[in-house]
This record gives sequence, C-alpha cells and structure tokens, in this order.
Amino acid sequence: MSVKIRLQRHGKKGKPFYWIVAADARAKRDGRYLEKLGTYNPNTNPATVNLDIDGAVKWLQDGAQPTDTAKTILSYKGAMLKNHLVGGVRKGALTEEQAEEKFQAWVDLKAGKVASKEETVAKAKLDVKAKALEAEKAVNEARVAAAIEEAVEEVAEAAPEAEVAEEVVAEAAPKAEVAEEVVAEAAPEATEEKKEDSAE
Repeated sequence: MSVKIRLQRHGKKGKPFYWIVAADARAKRDGRYLEKLGTYNPNTNPATVNLDIDGAVKWLQDGAQPTDTAKTILSYKGAMLKNHLVGGVRKGALTEEQAEEKFQAWVDLKAGKVASKEETVAKAKLDVKAKALEAEKAVNEARVAAAIEEAVEEVAEAAPEAEVAEEVVAEAAPKAEVAEEVVAEAAPEATEEKKEDSAE
C-alpha cells in the first residue's frame, strides 16, 4: 500500500480549511485517512499551519510521499529538514544532539521571519486605516466648507431685505415720536378726568 501525505479539504464555500493527513493513495481526497497530522488555514495572513512534525517525519521515514502542496507545507514547518537530519543521524554523519541543535536554530530563524512578516502586515493595515481616515477628514472638511458657502450666500441674499427693513424702521421712527408726544399730552388730561369721576 502506497501512502500519500496530502491535504483534505474542509471549511465552507470560499473559505477553505485543510487537514494534513496521511492516507492511502487510492482513497478519495476527502475520504478515509490513516492519520491526521495537522491543519492548514490559508484564510489568514500569514497562513496558519499546525503540524505534528514528529508524526510527519515518522511517515516520511516509512516511505510516505507528500504531494507538492503538502511538501511545501512540510518544508515551511521544518518536517522535511528534520527528516533529512534523522537520515543523517541514521547514517552516522552526525549525532542526535547536533541534529537537534541544527533543527532548533532553523526553527528560531523561521520564527523570526514569520514575526517580521506579521509586523509588516500589521503596519500595512494601520497605513490603510490612516489613509482612509485622512480621506474621510478631507471629505468632511469639504462638506463643512460647502455648508459655510451656502450660509454666506443666504446672508448675502437676505441683506437687501434687511436694508429695506431698516429704511421702514427709519421712516416709522418720527411717527413713533409723534405718537409718544400725543400719549404724553393725553396722559395728564386722563388723570384729571379720573379724579373728577372719583370725586363724584
């Protein structure tokens, strides 16, 4: 029986999520498998990969053949390197400790690269947000400027009417003074009449 390490698709339409499995080469893509080795989520940036490295190395040592995509994922997580180092230990080219040191150094280097990529992606997201905020501010400022222009135009249109109203007030002022004089003259007479009425 030939064994393949391959991806088994799960997830919903447009949002794929994969299991990394060791399966019989004759089995269906999403059918029966011998062992689940991990998961692969391409929807995140960078892609999220969880892998049982020792399990993958065991299957590779037993002769399992990874598909092209699975081989890329195994290389990304270091399973192919560990398989190579285990082969070197078996042949006597290096010791277990040396192999473990080399693998750990590679893992640390890879973790640094992944962290730097995550920082770059986060910075790019912040830049996009900042640009969107600036564009929104510019739109708001343009909207406020347009509102101010409309208000100025309305005031300019209302100015001739205000001048006419001032003229009417100026014309009515002498008449109001005359009316006040008439009231002032009539006030003593009215008080005298009240006194006479109260006396009677």
